[in-house]
Amino acid sequence: IVDISCAFPPVPDTPDHIALAERLGYRRAWVYDTPALQLDVWMTLARAAERTRRIELGPGVLIPSLRHVLVTASAVATLVELAPGRVNVGIGSGFTGRLAMGQRPNPWRLVAEYIRQLKALLAGEVVEIEGAATQMIHGPGQAPSRPIRVPIVVGTGGPRGEAVARQLGDGIFTVVPVAGFAWASLLTFGTVLEPGESPESERVLLAAGAGAGVVFHRAFDLPGAPGRPGLSDLPGGAEWLAAIEAMPRRERHLHTHRGHLTYPNDIDRKVLTGDVIQRFTFTGEAPALRERMRELGARGVTEIAYQPAGPDIPRELTAFARMAG
Repeated sequence: IVDISCAFPPVPDTPDHIALAERLGYRRAWVYDTPALQLDVWMTLARAAERTRRIELGPGVLIPSLRHVLVTASAVATLVELAPGRVNVGIGSGFTGRLAMGQRPNPWRLVAEYIRQLKALLAGEVVEIEGAATQMIHGPGQAPSRPIRVPIVVGTGGPRGEAVARQLGDGIFTVVPVAGFAWASLLTFGTVLEPGESPESERVLLAAGAGAGVVFHRAFDLPGAPGRPGLSDLPGGAEWLAAIEAMPRRERHLHTHRGHLTYPNDIDRKVLTGDVIQRFTFTGEAPALRERMRELGARGVTEIAYQPAGPDIPRELTAFARMAG
């Protein structure tokens, strides 16, 4: 059985959308760590915690270079205080959150060190960080008592990340199916089509186009990634690349990631078609999507984290929940 969860960018309406997801029966809600694009992940999660009682909550996924590890430990403790027993933490090397600032993903050795330090801090241990002894020295009534135990999943995109997940994590958070983990969460984008609805419609473009556009973003930012299509393999890839290369080099990352996973930007719109959307997103009529879910479960996926997009998030969440049963 595959758990059905959801994922969101941290925007003003997200806490209310997470509350709706709880009413619809989603198991978990993940929130992105994308400060160049949206609001703060921890504030968004705290607001969601105050609106919910059952749904599990967590960042999916944090980027180590954006925060001192003690700041993250304190943020985890804050969310645990607000939503005890419902907190999960995702940590990765950084895709959008780094690339949208013109930076490369963090080295995996840094990610591994950050996870070790975070776990030790939450356990109440003294940790050497930047040459100094560091500890959560919160007094009685100032934070949950240590040890604070929360599951940690690792956002992976290849064998090095998977090795860190096996060593230090409780599971993985990916955009492609990976077998061999007891907890394997797959981030998905797309929309449930109405019977007979054309994938070329404006509704489908707005609801699923951003999910397809990320394939072009990744092919441009991380060329040669194993198992991923390059721009030359993508329909419209040459046209998309020409549009990006027409921008000043120092600003290209700003244009590449504008609207990332939330709306199709002007450059993405040049190449997004119904065929591209159906090829690269979880888009189709309900019976076909249910079959794809069964196939994903057979390939090792234990959780689908669905990110709705477009102007009608409640419609997308409701349609996906009904499709998934």
